[in-house]
Amino acid sequence: MNIEVTHLTKRYGDVTAVRDLTFTVQPGVVTGFLGPNGAGKTTTMRMLTGLVTPTSGTATIGGRPYGRLARPSSTVGAVFDANAFHPGHTARDHLRVYAAMAGHPDGRVTGLLDLLGLAGAADRRTRGFSTGMRQRLNLATALLGDPRVLLLDEPSNGLDPEGMSWLRGFLRRLADEGRTVLISSHVLSEVQQLADDVVVIRRGELVAAGPWSQLAGPPTVLVSSPDADRLAAALAATVAGAAGHVEAAGAGRLRVRGLDAPGVADLAAAHRLRVHELVTESTSLEQLFLHLTTDKAATR
Repeated sequence: MNIEVTHLTKRYGDVTAVRDLTFTVQPGVVTGFLGPNGAGKTTTMRMLTGLVTPTSGTATIGGRPYGRLARPSSTVGAVFDANAFHPGHTARDHLRVYAAMAGHPDGRVTGLLDLLGLAGAADRRTRGFSTGMRQRLNLATALLGDPRVLLLDEPSNGLDPEGMSWLRGFLRRLADEGRTVLISSHVLSEVQQLADDVVVIRRGELVAAGPWSQLAGPPTVLVSSPDADRLAAALAATVAGAAGHVEAAGAGRLRVRGLDAPGVADLAAAHRLRVHELVTESTSLEQLFLHLTTDKAATR
């Protein structure tokens, strides 16, 4: 079930929070929704769920606006606020109330408490929950209707390393079941390990969308050689046809684009040139994000 955002705009007086935004989120993958603070991520997600009315454009789930879905909570599970709990309710109370409100069977509650690792805290009042436990309870609430689409705003906030590892595995399993998973997060190292695709916005506008590894481009190879000058000439002749590039990276070191590490090693051997070190350098999601969202990058 696709998420489709088409020419979406939201203005608050003289402030344009989202401007002519268009992107698609596919099922079966985890998509990271990224942008600096104030970029318009939360506003966009709230427009997807009908909590904010667009100034223009459309935001649909499975081809329909959220308000026209027959049973919204059975189609979309959303987590926007990690503190949306009555402090006097237990985790079990909270889930039973939401299940009754949405018409979901009470039997879902026990199953979700087990699934989210909250069975041991089911009868504790939420006022004593840690941030990580609140995140788990939020996810359980979103899953009450067994939805095909999940919209999660900063779901890893407050999680310790074990909790983050659990969340990665949990969301990956949901995507592998064919669900559509859209998460916004500032923890780029976590998104890099989890997300297949990314949507990056800046000041309410789209700057990039697609598989993040493709957006990052092919890796480069850093090579150290006492024969760097002759190796550079041989490499340049080889990678020129592949739109590659060879540049100096310090004394006796070269940075190569357009040829992988085995290819560099084979070429050096063919020319009887010495190689002391080969390192494959991949662009991290953080590097890509900063390149796409800083003022310097945006004005290129």
